Amino acid sequence: MSEERRLDVLRAIVEDYVHTREPVGSRMLTERHRLGVSPATVRNDMAALEEAGYIAQPHTSAGRIPTDKGYRLFVDRLAEVKPLTAPQKRAIETFLSDSVDLDDVMTRAGRLIAQLTGQVAVVQYPSLRRSGLRHLELVPTGENRLLVVVITDTGRVEQRFLEVAAGLDDGTLGELRARLNAAAAGKRLGQLDAAFERVADAVPAEHRPLAVAVAELVTETLGQESEERIVLAGQANLARAGMRFEQGLSPVLEALEEQVVLLGLLTEMAVEAGVSVRIGHENRLEGLTEASVVTTGYGTDGDTVALLGSIGPTRMDYPGTIAAVRAVARYLSRVLPT
Repeated sequence: MSEERRLDVLRAIVEDYVHTREPVGSRMLTERHRLGVSPATVRNDMAALEEAGYIAQPHTSAGRIPTDKGYRLFVDRLAEVKPLTAPQKRAIETFLSDSVDLDDVMTRAGRLIAQLTGQVAVVQYPSLRRSGLRHLELVPTGENRLLVVVITDTGRVEQRFLEVAAGLDDGTLGELRARLNAAAAGKRLGQLDAAFERVADAVPAEHRPLAVAVAELVTETLGQESEERIVLAGQANLARAGMRFEQGLSPVLEALEEQVVLLGLLTEMAVEAGVSVRIGHENRLEGLTEASVVTTGYGTDGDTVALLGSIGPTRMDYPGTIAAVRAVARYLSRVLPT
């Protein structure tokens, strides 16, 4: 059996099973696909694929269904990703561009992915650790208290209070704010220490403790990981007709509720360039062993600041899901608050 023909047969089985949700037989394959060989040859190819672990027979006298291994080969050998239509692309751009703030952007991105894929969408908020500093504001709120407002280049706003010496005048705060913003604007966490150190060295000695305290608070804030959040959308899609899981829906829903676990999975997938696909048992999460996760990164100026993706049954439309996730990530990168 030729390697290419075997891949064609596997591709046909995956496509038919995703479309019909029913085990696929050799007769169906020869009727629906131009494989260029007889039904007997297709049966031999299916037997070889089954022996190799790419397809399985769910019960006697049934057709075949893809295994996790079969889906993996199918995804790895995808020749092309199903393109989105022009109306779909315009709808994505319009819907995201109408957002008013970061929370709205995240929510809209999740809704888009869920609508385009008919599955669950997961959108990770931009990480503070991977964000750059766009603006810093210093607001006195009392004789000995200062509100430090950190605005990142991805639109996140963090507020922290700092105890300071009494008697700070507006001119001192204004000058320090200007120096810190000029030195640190757009810089990532790893670049801030040196930038802030130069500011502390340049201000008058009596203002140096304040400059150091503000700098430490900002770097601590941007270095925090406890603020990581994700948006989920489309959980109801899993309950619609055809979304069947052998172990039932409950384990999947329980896994989705564990946001810390999901964040861990996204962190693992973040190291993979481009679109990452985890299939079935590759997820190593008990509740997602019958699900597939498709993710990709988004960000500003070519830097990935977080991930977004889609979660659904292993019997998913992989080309369509990959195209939808890619498209939303691309548009999300364009409309992030600046």
